[in-house]
Amino acid sequence: MTDTAASTRHDVLVVGAGLVGLALAPALARAGLDVALVDRAPLAGDATPDAASFDARVYAISPGSAAFLAGLGAWPPVRLEAVEAMRIEGDAGGALAFSAYDLRQRALAWIVEERALRSALLPRLAAGGVRILAPAAIGTLAFAPDVARATLDDGRVVAARLVVGADGLRSRVREAAGLRAVPRPYGQTAVVANFACERPHRGIARQWFLGADGVLAWLPLPGAHVSIVWSAPEALAGDLLALPAADLAERVAAAGGRALGALDLLAPPSAFPLAFLRLPAMVAHRLALVGDAAHGVHPLAGQGVNLGFGDAEALAAILAQRGPLADPGAPLLLERYARRRAEPVLAMQTVTDALARLFGAPPRWLGWLRNAGLSAVDRLPPVKRALAQPALR
Repeated sequence: MTDTAASTRHDVLVVGAGLVGLALAPALARAGLDVALVDRAPLAGDATPDAASFDARVYAISPGSAAFLAGLGAWPPVRLEAVEAMRIEGDAGGALAFSAYDLRQRALAWIVEERALRSALLPRLAAGGVRILAPAAIGTLAFAPDVARATLDDGRVVAARLVVGADGLRSRVREAAGLRAVPRPYGQTAVVANFACERPHRGIARQWFLGADGVLAWLPLPGAHVSIVWSAPEALAGDLLALPAADLAERVAAAGGRALGALDLLAPPSAFPLAFLRLPAMVAHRLALVGDAAHGVHPLAGQGVNLGFGDAEALAAILAQRGPLADPGAPLLLERYARRRAEPVLAMQTVTDALARLFGAPPRWLGWLRNAGLSAVDRLPPVKRALAQPALR
């Protein structure tokens, strides 16, 4: 439903139609709230995956996120690949392996293309009665005691008792609410590309800590294909992006020890700068933040979108259980949300940031210690299970 009125009023205005915003809006509608969703880009169109190609952006969806999406009627998407096992190698012989079988899971995660998830989520907006305000950009956002008002670039005014910023790492909503924070660059760029591989991947995700060359991950795609994310120092990322297709494929295959034989690049690579973001608060007056607007993490654990889905699930659950407290922007409800998300977000940020720094550190003695630590954890199944559980959730 596309809104054409000059002014509207809703319980909740969700700003940003990325995957987290697309999941949050119908989840809030299921909680009995009148929800509007605004985004700069149009939401119409067919997002169904093309059988002859793969999306540049793929995500490792955890079992916990899959359960949340299933509750919305958006899981499973039309195309996905199960991660049956994961192998992690340090830069000096350390190794760590996880198995879905050992953890008593159907899969450690499912690798899904962004467009496949969008295709599954878009119909849930109409089914939930979410009002779509797109394409439209927010010009100004003002917060009064009992309501927030967003003025769109076409002159429409949208009032809501709660605004949810789902508009990414450099969130304009966050800025307008006074939660100013500058993302801290990692000095790395994620080089992302899809390849056909000579040998079957057998559902195994692989990751290598390459010391000064960053972190390389291979994620299984349907058939004999993999998606790679090379979190590389900026200079190396520039070199990789400038390579001819055959040379890039050879460089990626060699960096991964030719674990799947020869690789063949399917489409030109993409690149995304990496940054860390920690906020003093995920909420403010009549405002809640979710996804990358609330926190930025290194992609080495593949948990960014799962943290965002966790935010959406928690906020929707708290508002669904609001009881006689009808106002979704009430401080009590927002504080409940902030408390519920504080521990999992802090834990994931601490682990991913520490690993990124630890395996990028140059001292030789530290290299021995970090690789010995990987191997030691691999020999302790209870410790491995304890490490895996937060990611699975």
